[in-house]
Amino acid sequence: MRNFFRGWFPETLFSRKLDPGAERRLRLAQARAEEGIIRAHVDNALMFVDTLAEDMAFDRAIDTYIREMGVPEPLASVVVTRTLVVLGQDLVPYRRRARESDGGGGDDSRPRLRLNEAAENRRMRRA
Repeated sequence: MRNFFRGWFPETLFSRKLDPGAERRLRLAQARAEEGIIRAHVDNALMFVDTLAEDMAFDRAIDTYIREMGVPEPLASVVVTRTLVVLGQDLVPYRRRARESDGGGGDDSRPRLRLNEAAENRRMRRA
């Protein structure tokens, strides 16, 4: 049976190995396409939330969108999370509230980044 299909679908027509440059371009194009799909789902889920705001809570509207559109699970989690992030930015404007509370300076209250200290400490211990 396998030989029968080889006549119809020879493996030489569809090579499986791509050169590394083509493989990278393929991955980048795939990532862009997936990101576009996610953005479209988030926009549509937000439209569901806005349209159904009088009838149901936002989390139920998002769940309804995911169920009705049949969004598969790995993608569904990303869509739900990003939709909630957008809604959260509208409902809880953290950055604006933080700027108002510290007088507009903003950056002085952040902790100092210490990315190089761990490497320096390891070097000191080895020496």
